[in-house]
Parts: sequence; structure tokens; C-alpha cells
Amino acid sequence: MGKISLAFDTSNYTTSAAWFDGECGENAGRALEVPEGELGLRQSEALFAHIKRLPEVVEALKLRHGADIAAIGAASKPREGENSYMPCFLAGLSQGSTTAMAIDVPFFAFSHQQGHIASAAWSANHIGLLSQKHLAWHISGGTTDLLLVEPRDRSISCKSIGGTTDLAAGQIVDRAGGVLGLRFPAGRELEALSARADKKDFFAPKVNELSFSLSGVENKVQEYYFATKSRENTAYYAMRSIISAIERVTANAKEMFGDLPILFAGGVSSNLLVREIVPGIYPEPRYATDNAIGIAILAYRQVF
Repeated sequence: MGKISLAFDTSNYTTSAAWFDGECGENAGRALEVPEGELGLRQSEALFAHIKRLPEVVEALKLRHGADIAAIGAASKPREGENSYMPCFLAGLSQGSTTAMAIDVPFFAFSHQQGHIASAAWSANHIGLLSQKHLAWHISGGTTDLLLVEPRDRSISCKSIGGTTDLAAGQIVDRAGGVLGLRFPAGRELEALSARADKKDFFAPKVNELSFSLSGVENKVQEYYFATKSRENTAYYAMRSIISAIERVTANAKEMFGDLPILFAGGVSSNLLVREIVPGIYPEPRYATDNAIGIAILAYRQVF
């Protein structure tokens, strides 16, 4: 192994570390444990958990003997912009910047969202997207953004041009899971249930060009479950209602921006129903969820 980049991402859901050598990479991650019945963690709890878990995640990464670390990166905030901030990212930011100073290599900070886009493009065998303008969906537990992505200073800029105006898609997934008695995060179990549905009902949220609201979906899911008593059909109803909005906004975006490629990133984009209904470029499911390899890719591109 020659020169590599090393990266950290400590999101509100997962502690991750990764390396990248220009072509190949490896990610090690561990999801944060959420108490039963809860729909997430407080930031102070997440930060504490990351600090405890970073050593074991780095150990699991198993850097090969002789690896020459040429750059280190970390996710420092959720999105680009001065007002984007979450304390949980301080764990990876501190680890990355301190390690870079200790071994005297350059350190680079990126947003969690930039990392998701880079990881998705690479794992979908479309890393060339990072050097061209394209559209991207970042659909996760905390984010449902339609982005205009453009190359900038060996990195990428991600400008939000649409998406949800309130609740994120992943929040609806987890709240629907709560109604159905599923564990947090509920994505995988909800997908498994929805695959067994025998009815294909859904609610179509109102779409305004490239924006939409998902707050009404939560109530509709509850009403549907109480009326049908079917966990499988309710799971499908929840997912298909979210997809209905994403599908229509994607169609609107194609009309507005022409033939720009559309990349999908974020944990919800690993859902098979999303992939079946909405056309686009999708990452490997394991790189759709939170990981550090996108940050490693961006850090590597800064020095090579």
C-alpha cells in the first residue's frame, strides 16, 4: 500500500473511520446504541459515545502495515455554511486534527453532506461526478435535500435547491416504525415489512416545484394503521408516501435542469422501493448509510 488518506465522521448515528488510496478504500463504523423506545440521542450522549468508540473503530479499520498517511480529513458539520453545527462532529474533528498535527500531515474539514455525495459517487462507480455538475438527493434521518453539486477547489460544493421543508424522510421512517413497534432505527425492518404488503396504498404530499412537506405523512400513517391494522400495508404506505414526493420533485428537477445526472446518497436511498421507483445513480447500500470513506476521498483529492 502506498500513500493514503485517513478520515473520521462522527454523525448523530454512527462512529466511522476510513482510508482511501486513490482507487480503493475501506470503512469501519459502529452505530450508536439508542435506548429502546427512544427515537435518537441527545447531542451530549452522542458526543460521549463517539469519544468512547473512536479507538475501537480505528482498530477495526486495520490500516495495513507500511501505509503512508499523506492527509487526514474529518466531517466537521452537517452541511456547508456558517450556521451548520452539531456537537457530535467535534469528536471526529478533534481526533482528525490532533492526529494530523502529531504526524505532521495536512488536515481538511468537510461537511457530512459532502462526504455522503463523494462516498455515493465512488461506490456507484461514478467518481467522475465529483468533477462535473450534477444533481444529488441526500435522504437520511436528518436530511432530505435536493442538491446542485459542482466541483470546487478539488472538492465539491453542495447547494440545496429543494427537498423537504420540515420533517426529513428518515424521521418519517422512524416514526412510522414507532407506530408499528419497530426498533430504532426502523429502516431495515420497515423495508422488510413493506415487501410483504398486499395493498399498494399511499398518500401524495403536496409538492411545490422542488419542495414538499412531509409533516402530514406522519398523521396519515397513524390513521392508516388504526384503520387497517395491517403492519405490512402500513409500512408500504409510509415508504410509498415519502417516495411519492421524491419521485415528483425528481421529475420536476429533470424538466428544470435537463440531462444532469441525479445521484442518490444517505441511508434512506438504500431502500429497495426507492431504487425501484425513482430513476437515478445509487451507491452500494453499505455506502449509502453514514460512513467516513467520502471524507477520505475528498481529503485524498486535496493532495493528489
